[in-house]
Amino acid sequence: MVRAAVLTEQGKPMEVTDITLPAPGPGRVKVKVVATGVCHSDLSLSNGTLRQPIPAVLGHEGAGIVLEVGDGVTSVAPGDHVLLNWAPPCRECWFCAEGEPWLCERAADAAEIPHAELADGTALYPGLGCGAFAEETIVPARGAVKIPDDIPLEQAAVLGCAVLTGAGAVFNTAAVRPGQSVVVVGVGGVGLSVLQAARIAGAGPIVAVDTSEAKRDLALAQGATDFLVSDDTTARAVRKLTEGRGADIAFECVGHPAAIRTAWSSSRRGGHLVIVGVGSAKAKVEFSALELYYFGRKVSGCVFGSIDPDVDVPRLLDLVRSGQLDVSSLVTATTDLDGIEGAFEDMRSGRGARILVRL
Repeated sequence: MVRAAVLTEQGKPMEVTDITLPAPGPGRVKVKVVATGVCHSDLSLSNGTLRQPIPAVLGHEGAGIVLEVGDGVTSVAPGDHVLLNWAPPCRECWFCAEGEPWLCERAADAAEIPHAELADGTALYPGLGCGAFAEETIVPARGAVKIPDDIPLEQAAVLGCAVLTGAGAVFNTAAVRPGQSVVVVGVGGVGLSVLQAARIAGAGPIVAVDTSEAKRDLALAQGATDFLVSDDTTARAVRKLTEGRGADIAFECVGHPAAIRTAWSSSRRGGHLVIVGVGSAKAKVEFSALELYYFGRKVSGCVFGSIDPDVDVPRLLDLVRSGQLDVSSLVTATTDLDGIEGAFEDMRSGRGARILVRL
């Protein structure tokens, strides 16, 4: 029996209770979760914006230590430090074969398979295949990425979603070059990671945009050269900061139609809009046929930073070791399992960046 935060109904608070984990089956790994970040995608899963079988244990931005492995597992062993990967590529499907493992058609399979039980025997599902809001979890072997012991697990946890997504958007999806101007709309955990990666890439100016003035100092500390509170003059202000043209690359990190339009309007003719935020299927964004033609902008969706874990995790860990990437600065508060609902409320209110759950 281990403690976990269980979602029994979407739109309702989670309940911290005991759950039962079996021994890991073939191809599966049991992990002691040391820390996990509270991501906006968890909020979207909990309120029904994103599909989630329930009852479920949410949490997908985690890191921990391998406790047991099932038959056939050779990639990790008990005692290994691992990063939980919520979108593990199968390496066999068409997308993986085409060099696009972030679009793997089997990446979400684990979320559909029960991994634990409530005390009454009710099957539990792992949110995004990880179930990291728990003292222990069971994941597919390919969902546990071995990392060196010299990387603190609390830092690795944040790396698992916010940093891989944000930095991947910069390095992979947009391939930001030195001297290019960047605007980042929405500076939560992912947006702040975009800011750091843009700084590392040599971009400039780097303009951060958010609805909250309270995010100013945090954004500037992560690499922004300028900060704007979003309003109907934002695009004009961005153009003023970019020699009248608009940003070469605009990153939208909210998933809201108004934020997407702001990012679109803040980029230059021929610029690149990268949509990183995960929005609702019901939220519609409108463009006129003329503006799509006239502005000549490239629009890209960005799934999990267009990352390949085998390539990007070691690359980002090297940046952490060198001090160029400061993962710990993204964490603005810590809590425990009993404080997860408070962390969700902070997300709803736009307070802080990443909240880390220590287990």
